[in-house]
Amino acid sequence: QVQLVESGGGLVQAGGSLRLSCAVSGRTFSDTAMGWFRQAPGKEREFVAAIMRSASSTAYGDSVTGRFFISRDNGKKTAYLQMNSLKPEDTAVYYCAAGIRSWAMRSTERSYSNWGRGTQVTVSS
Repeated sequence: QVQLVESGGGLVQAGGSLRLSCAVSGRTFSDTAMGWFRQAPGKEREFVAAIMRSASSTAYGDSVTGRFFISRDNGKKTAYLQMNSLKPEDTAVYYCAAGIRSWAMRSTERSYSNWGRGTQVTVSS
């Protein structure tokens, strides 16, 4: 059974940083690109970042480019999302995802077959 478990969320002041982790079990981690999405109250789930299997390429949503950085450690079967210069509008539940079929679809929620339960990030002003 594939499991993705996010951690590292919490409450932080605007301008601060957090690092989220996503531990994967039950599948070959190095076979899949990984993605991060977020969902704020009353809003649709939004693409945040994605990283290729070999980490040779990354992609970011417009609202986080230059502030957030995705990485992965295939030996630890873990993906990371480093979030810097956080803003109140970054407040959301953050989800990691795996099992994407095509890198071209990396920003599309339905392209991922495995999801974590999410971790709450709250940024205070």
